Amino acid sequence: MKELWDLYGADRAPLGRAHVRGEALPEGCFHLVVHVWIRNSRGQYLISQRAAGRSAFPLMWETTGGSVLAGEDSLAGALREAREELGVTLEPDQGRLAFSRVRDGVKGVRFGDILDVWEFRFDGEADLSAADGEVAQARWMERGEIARLLAEGQMVETLEYFLEGI
Repeated sequence: MKELWDLYGADRAPLGRAHVRGEALPEGCFHLVVHVWIRNSRGQYLISQRAAGRSAFPLMWETTGGSVLAGEDSLAGALREAREELGVTLEPDQGRLAFSRVRDGVKGVRFGDILDVWEFRFDGEADLSAADGEVAQARWMERGEIARLLAEGQMVETLEYFLEGI
């Protein structure tokens, strides 16, 4: 089954049209993407390593995230991505939208998305049995370790905003 995304204008206004993942995104149209930073009571973040078979950024470390599906809002997309990729059930009232930005292009590559960055509180462990081959491993990391992975090029570079603080 094809994955469908809702399309938005740069002002985040819904355009009332769906888009099929993998097809060229129409100029001036954007889709909603979420990044989900999961933080425990000790201040550590649950970070995952992409599986070796992933077409983009194989074996790189990242935070959970992905495209919001047609009919979902940002929060529902964040909760679903955490469940699918890490096997964790987050409580909506334990999350906050840290920031949002429109990314037409990043380093010369057209993204065409509206990125919502979420932070959730969660004390528990990942269960990768439902990850469907997307995630090689997940573990809790301190902020300094995440900064080191970014500096060493072992983490997806579009996450460098983490260094500015969430």
